[in-house]
Amino acid sequence: MIHRVGSRLALGALALAVVFASGCSARPAPEADAVVLPPAGAAPDYQLGGAYEPDPDVGIVARDRTSEPAVGRYSVCYVNGFQTQPGERGSWPDDLVLTRDGSDVIDPDWPDEALLDTSTAERRASIADVVGPWIEGCAESGFDAVEFDNLDSYTRSGGAMTLEDNVALATTLVRTAHAHGLAAGQKNAAEATARLHSDAGFDFAVVEECAAYDECGAYADVYGPHVIAIEYTDALPRPFAELCEAPDAPASLVLRDRDLTVPGDPEHVFELCG
Repeated sequence: MIHRVGSRLALGALALAVVFASGCSARPAPEADAVVLPPAGAAPDYQLGGAYEPDPDVGIVARDRTSEPAVGRYSVCYVNGFQTQPGERGSWPDDLVLTRDGSDVIDPDWPDEALLDTSTAERRASIADVVGPWIEGCAESGFDAVEFDNLDSYTRSGGAMTLEDNVALATTLVRTAHAHGLAAGQKNAAEATARLHSDAGFDFAVVEECAAYDECGAYADVYGPHVIAIEYTDALPRPFAELCEAPDAPASLVLRDRDLTVPGDPEHVFELCG
């Protein structure tokens, strides 16, 4: 992880509805008839650090699963599906957390997040049993979509887990999201975008610092205009206005402060293109 209300919007209100046929061979068929993708090119805000009234120009808002969705905006529910959330390690059974030499394997960039162990089908099923009700809760709260963070946790596992392990869990989580009428957003993991879309069934992407890491094209090649991008003030490769003008800049792009603070905080930054 680089980081981390209203009623459900009608299918026609935000344009593109994606209907999945049960006979598709590449991607798992959801139980729901259709999900709604984020409106292409709509301005986003990323509010994981705390919910607040969005700017009038904002059409897409991402908030933590413990928050309410933003009234009148396409709302994305953040779920940490592959690592423990800060302060929540104690709620996870020890056998579902990856360990090495008797200690939890920790995300080196986030010392309060332990990696969940996706290495066996049994453990993946147990993880899905925990995360599933969170997804259902997102739908019941009125969110339109859910993003699953830390899809790339296998890269921090020292070889204990593989991309295949995380794709298998992601497939289950995406199917659950679709069954509850939620679109499913891939979070980061640019190197596996094609696989996560075709095999796990992700519908769109939520990406952090794709300009800083020169990854925006990897997402756009798969999801087209349905890429929600966040850049951070402390790692801009060039001025934000220049990023906005770049040929490969995602149409839905926002500049935020790293801690995703709320308005009134001295560190708060929120800026849109144009």
